[in-house]
Amino acid sequence: MIKTRLLRPLFLGLAILPLMLSGQDDPWATYYEKSGFVATPRYDETIAFCKKLDEASPWVKYTTFGISPQGRRLPLLILDRSGNADPASVKRSGNLVLMVQAGIHPGEIDGKDAGLMLFRDIAIRQEHLDLLEHVTILFIPVLNVDGHERFGPYNRINQDGPEEMGWRTTAQNLNLNRDFLKADAPEMQAWLKLFQLWLPDFFIDIHATDGADYQYASTYGLEVLGNMDPALSQWAQDLLVPVMEEQMDAAGYPVFPYVTFRTWHDPRSGLRAGVGSPRYSTGYLAAQNRIGLLVENHMLKDYRTRVTATYELLRIVTSMLNAEAGRVMDLNHLADQAAASPAFRSSAFPLDFAPTGDSVMVRFRGVEYDIEKSGLTGADWFRYHTDQPAEFTLPYFRDQKVTASARLPEAYIYPPEWSQITERLPLHGIQYKVLSTPAKVTVRSFKFRNYKWNSQPFEGRISMTTEWDTLIEIREYPAGSVVIDMNQRSSRAIAHIFEPASRDSYLSWGFFNSIFEQKEYFETYVMEEIAREMIAEKPELKQELKKPQER
Repeated sequence: MIKTRLLRPLFLGLAILPLMLSGQDDPWATYYEKSGFVATPRYDETIAFCKKLDEASPWVKYTTFGISPQGRRLPLLILDRSGNADPASVKRSGNLVLMVQAGIHPGEIDGKDAGLMLFRDIAIRQEHLDLLEHVTILFIPVLNVDGHERFGPYNRINQDGPEEMGWRTTAQNLNLNRDFLKADAPEMQAWLKLFQLWLPDFFIDIHATDGADYQYASTYGLEVLGNMDPALSQWAQDLLVPVMEEQMDAAGYPVFPYVTFRTWHDPRSGLRAGVGSPRYSTGYLAAQNRIGLLVENHMLKDYRTRVTATYELLRIVTSMLNAEAGRVMDLNHLADQAAASPAFRSSAFPLDFAPTGDSVMVRFRGVEYDIEKSGLTGADWFRYHTDQPAEFTLPYFRDQKVTASARLPEAYIYPPEWSQITERLPLHGIQYKVLSTPAKVTVRSFKFRNYKWNSQPFEGRISMTTEWDTLIEIREYPAGSVVIDMNQRSSRAIAHIFEPASRDSYLSWGFFNSIFEQKEYFETYVMEEIAREMIAEKPELKQELKKPQER
């Protein structure tokens, strides 16, 4: 591991956050600043500020990349010191592409206000110019634009600000941060097209979370526990994390890995980490051979603290990316090559993980708290004393074991009638070919058994679990069948889509539910005579018929 102190000169940049003017006489104060740091702008006001930046600076380009179900355009800001605003020109410049996303959950809108201020400070006030020497920034101020406009003061009642905020899900009641791989929502389909168009080198997704009270204004998540390319994981763990933690601490906003508590609300019970599946943003980035940084601000901190912490984190991470741009782009290129190589399929590909049960002791900056029995509910009532900071030494259950894996094939093939699958392949950057004539192919296929569905819909689908047997057989596929060669950079995403052991496989999500429905039937009065004839010829069939039948 490279010691943080050796890296410090590379990444210090400008360590002082500029004074945020809130007076009405400042023409470039944001809505958030003018409100006294307690309110966030509505959609129209947000777009107006984005367009104002575009008009005032040749470095900023405002554009859109899709339309929501309610007809709102999905906004995108591009910041580049040379004025490059398309993927080809940015690639020719040699810049690293950083994509920053806010408002996938619009109640957790801290990133929008922090990002608008950072763009303003760089492009208009000419501050932090070093951040753009080797970096082009794409900024989505609000992804879930319809949810953003379901505005109200009570959407997140235990969150400290802003005064009003948006709603978690889209107008179609879909959670976009469960939709990256299945890609049902129009907003997500537009995002995936944007992602493949630019194929960013690094991604930041900004949220807010709760769970218990503690000192950290922000926590962070990185897919470094086994589901991402090993070299990318090592860079993130050994270089990014120490610098980010040290510099955020120095800025007055210490950070900690995003964890859950072994007993909800109770930090002393111990900390747990996990691996994100590709339904989530960071898990999806890992499946695309890219590093995704999850920012989870602490919703019990006041809004100004959360926004300022986000601003600092964006500045610090961008500074490091600027210094490490060449190395990160090289690692991404090598990860793409590795995923496309036959060697990638030489060992079992991990599809799901669980904690090993091993732990290490870590220091956690919490607050004192008491646990009482509630006279209202009879359950435990956690009473946190925010004014009494405390440091705990806690077990951290971080190490993961593989609980599901698969030996990946040379290719996947399926018949042409599954067009809803084929429509999604380009969204994930998956290349395929279509059979022009019928073909007999020796395949490994799955015969499912003991299958069952969830009793209620989840994210608009009836998902399922199943067991299966593996068969090797010769099948004839008609013209129009789709063949997906695994020698391509998107092989990780392909495996998660088609391997039934993946929790986010299209089988698990219910894309193939109709194959389990019996359609043809027979009349008993016809089969009665046939059954008697069959049993007369083979008496053991009668005992076979009495056995319980697996579905």
